[in-house]
Amino acid sequence: MGRHRLRTKSGRAARVAATAAIAVAALAGTAGPALAAPATAVPAVSPASVTGNSIGVQALRFALTQQGKPYVWGATGPNAYDCSGLVQWAYKQVGVNLPRVAAAQSLVGRPVAQADLQPGDLVFFYTPVSHVGIYVGGGNVLNAPTAGQNVKISAMKWMPFHNARRI
Repeated sequence: MGRHRLRTKSGRAARVAATAAIAVAALAGTAGPALAAPATAVPAVSPASVTGNSIGVQALRFALTQQGKPYVWGATGPNAYDCSGLVQWAYKQVGVNLPRVAAAQSLVGRPVAQADLQPGDLVFFYTPVSHVGIYVGGGNVLNAPTAGQNVKISAMKWMPFHNARRI
C-alpha cells in the first residue's frame, strides 16, 4: 500500500494510506449508495447487439435505449431514472410489473447465482439491498448509478454483490 502526502485545510502536510485516499475520492460527490467507479468507463452497448429472446433480454434491450439519461432520485422515466425506476420501466415495456424499490425487486423471480448470470438478470448490491442493475454480460450491469451520473454500463466489481434474480 503506497502513502501519499496531502495538505489539510490548515495547510499542514499529512500522509495517508493510498486506500484511504482512494476511498475518500470515490465517495466524494456521491449522493446515493453506489460508489463512483474509477475513471475507466465501460463502453456503451447497442440494444441490437444483445442476443436472445427471454423476457430479461427483451427488457435489457429497452433499458439500453435509455443510456445517457440522467439519474434523479425517485424518477421512473422516461426522461430520468433512479436505479429501481430504470429496472421497473424496462420490464414494464415487456409487460412485467415489478415493485418500485430495489429491496422489493430483489425478492421477485428466481434466485440466480452470481456465476450463472445471464443478460437481463437483475443484480442487487449492498446489504441491505439499495441498488439494482440489469446484467449485460462480461461482469457488467446497466444501471442508473447515483446523482451526477447518467444511465450507463458499470463493472460489477466496483459494487458489493448481494443477490440476483431472473424474471
